[in-house]
Amino acid sequence: MNSEFYASLDRQAKALLDGEDDLIAAMANFSALINDALEDLNWVGFYLLKNKQLVLGPFQGKVACTRIPLGKGVCGTAASERKTLRIADVHQFDGHIACDGASNSEIVIPVMHEQQMVAVLDIDSPSLARFSETDQAGLEKLVNSFENALFAQTTTNLS
Repeated sequence: MNSEFYASLDRQAKALLDGEDDLIAAMANFSALINDALEDLNWVGFYLLKNKQLVLGPFQGKVACTRIPLGKGVCGTAASERKTLRIADVHQFDGHIACDGASNSEIVIPVMHEQQMVAVLDIDSPSLARFSETDQAGLEKLVNSFENALFAQTTTNLS
């Protein structure tokens, strides 16, 4: 995928989120948009930060882990470090949590609101090294658009 693809996807995401003020509805449609637009994925979804752990939110894919402790696995590590993690081979990641044995690469992007992490967007692929630097930049921009569109108007309780 190239930057033009992600610019187009970002416009679609903004249109999809325009006027939506429910966090769960927005997450459900946002994950579906990414799942439909990107190739070679087997899971796309959110984990919400609740009571110092990540709790499964809206997603597209097979049954998933319900709770992930902060600092554990790719998602928990990305959440605790508050930074994107792009992992070429999840089997080489110390402490990887295998919710789906078919996943071989993963990218996890924190979702922030008022300087606080509220969730992570987790995207898995059955291919090794599926996510490039271009994918990371494009997906981070999408998440930023998600944050701006939703949190500017949401009244949803985020805790």
